[in-house]
Amino acid sequence: MAGHSKWANIQHRKGRQDEKRGKIWTRLTREIIVAARTGGGDIAMNPRLRLAIDKAKAANMPADNIKRNVDKATGNLDGVTYEEIRYEGYGIGGAAVIVDCMTDNRVRTVAEVRHAFSKYGGNLGTEGSVAFQFKHCGQLVFAPGTSEDKVMEVALEAGAEDVLTDDEGAIEVLTAPSDFEAVKNALEVAGLKPEIAEVTMRAENSIELAGEDAARMQKLLDVIEDLDDVQEVFHNASIDA
Repeated sequence: MAGHSKWANIQHRKGRQDEKRGKIWTRLTREIIVAARTGGGDIAMNPRLRLAIDKAKAANMPADNIKRNVDKATGNLDGVTYEEIRYEGYGIGGAAVIVDCMTDNRVRTVAEVRHAFSKYGGNLGTEGSVAFQFKHCGQLVFAPGTSEDKVMEVALEAGAEDVLTDDEGAIEVLTAPSDFEAVKNALEVAGLKPEIAEVTMRAENSIELAGEDAARMQKLLDVIEDLDDVQEVFHNASIDA
């Protein structure tokens, strides 16, 4: 079950996210509010909210902040109403890009996203134009040196769909979104802690970019990610850092 070399690209993405920690609480707050509003405030009955709260705790968000955001969403406090919107487009070299937003002003958000694409060498596409190139799934990534046999045994027993290894020895576990939490818990109980654990839009194929094209693509991604209403950006560019 071999996979393409992804470890360097995953580490690159993780590093870029770490540089943007100043914005992480804002994004987590919106995710908690929407998750609680759509699925209720009981984490035992709402896996999406449970995952959002886990992420918030990992980012050191105070428990009072978390509770206040859940209360806002479930009607116990007044709050802003956010809606989820997904945009699809093309970056440098035809790379596919998905932009997930939460906004209280759809007109403002689409204008900002369109401007970012057009100014930095991309194009905003139509709904469905690139989404078929991605798979909605749970993804857990383990660093090179982790026991592949142990990960595979535990993950597949817990209901994972596949276990992939890349050329550098990193191990990637893929699950159905509904099975993500059960697989993650089973792996952690077995003492296997992933570097990355998330429900994501995983690119089925990648486009290799290097040199000036890689720099231009990274600039485009940075500008989009820095927009206030953007929650997540997914793409299929393999950027030579």
